[in-house]
Amino acid sequence: MKIDLTGSLALVTGSSGGIGRGIALMLAESGARVAVNCLSSVEQGQEVVRSIREAGGEAELFQADVTDMEQIEAMLTAIRRRFGAPVDLLVNNAGHLIRRSPVAELSEDLYTRILDVNLKSAVFVSQAVIPGMREAGRGRIVNMTSVAAHNGGGPGAALYAASKAAVIGFTKGLAKELAADGVTVNAVSPGFIGQTAFHATFTTDEARQATVKGIPLGREGTPEDVAGAVLYLLSPQAGYLTGETIEVNGGMFMR
Repeated sequence: MKIDLTGSLALVTGSSGGIGRGIALMLAESGARVAVNCLSSVEQGQEVVRSIREAGGEAELFQADVTDMEQIEAMLTAIRRRFGAPVDLLVNNAGHLIRRSPVAELSEDLYTRILDVNLKSAVFVSQAVIPGMREAGRGRIVNMTSVAAHNGGGPGAALYAASKAAVIGFTKGLAKELAADGVTVNAVSPGFIGQTAFHATFTTDEARQATVKGIPLGREGTPEDVAGAVLYLLSPQAGYLTGETIEVNGGMFMR
């Protein structure tokens, strides 16, 4: 059964590349209008918008730092002005390891940057879309966590893992808050996903090969694997699912 999101307006944060790009393209293919967000990768963001439009979809790029309260508010205002409607599908995809650091060497600045991009962004972009969803009496929010939230992450990633674990807790709490408003809140937890800047930056080829050998399905994941789970959670078919986390990891972590 094809999922039809025609009439919906989706905001995907951090969607100029990798997993976010895959999500934006799949949502547009399913009929949603898409607000593509980037921080600095403007050319990549424009390419995502171009791809959506060339396929017959509707999209616009909004450059904003989703760790900054004023920029979040300005972006939501601009989105509503451009599309003439409030966001009813939100994917909090923006996130980053920033850099690996043992806790013994962790600076306060790095602590703040990691928590801001992974947790603060999800909290306050969600806050910004809540009024419109309540007004409409419906909405879907999907937060991006990570297998690191369960296993503590790789070397020098303890704080990243903690921030992603916090996203799971936030997802459950917000799901309870918004249930009476007809809004569901869920999370997707990717495992080892290739074709992303994350692993291109932080994972050696040796570590990549070793990780893939330990995945029961025998391959690394793709952005489309993650996008499929997100699409389901945003669809009418997931209307009775809230506060949950879907693991997309090829079996490398099973709950």
